[in-house]
Amino acid sequence: MIIETVGTTLRHHRETRRMSLAEVSRVTRIPLSTLEAIEQDHFDDLPGEVFVKGFLKSYAQTVGLVPDDVVARYAASRRIGAADVNPLPVASPVHAAREGQSRRFGVAIALVLLLILFTLALSIVLKPRGRDMPPELSQLTPSSASESLRG
Repeated sequence: MIIETVGTTLRHHRETRRMSLAEVSRVTRIPLSTLEAIEQDHFDDLPGEVFVKGFLKSYAQTVGLVPDDVVARYAASRRIGAADVNPLPVASPVHAAREGQSRRFGVAIALVLLLILFTLALSIVLKPRGRDMPPELSQLTPSSASESLRG
């Protein structure tokens, strides 16, 4: 028993419906070269996984297959090959140094803002309340202040 790959399954269903690759390209708006790569199972020649899955869904729907089943078969076939695991990107030392500098700069700005807010809050809390008098009244003696209020 021969197990069909995702690409051969899609090609088989396309041919069964008597559709040309150009017609599928026109309906799905997927470039012809991309469809050829899919039918030949050359998924590494295509852009990222998100795009490949979108292409597969669109192609499957066009030829009458269940899109989620085709994507599931594709994902299962990609998990089998350990060589197909995408490595994590490695940051260059220059990039890492710039990232460290920008992080330190952000922390410094946050600390300055916190210091300003703390100073403002402290000045509001410690502001004397009872001695807030206008300068005209603070120069008068208590007896002259009461006389100026009466008259």
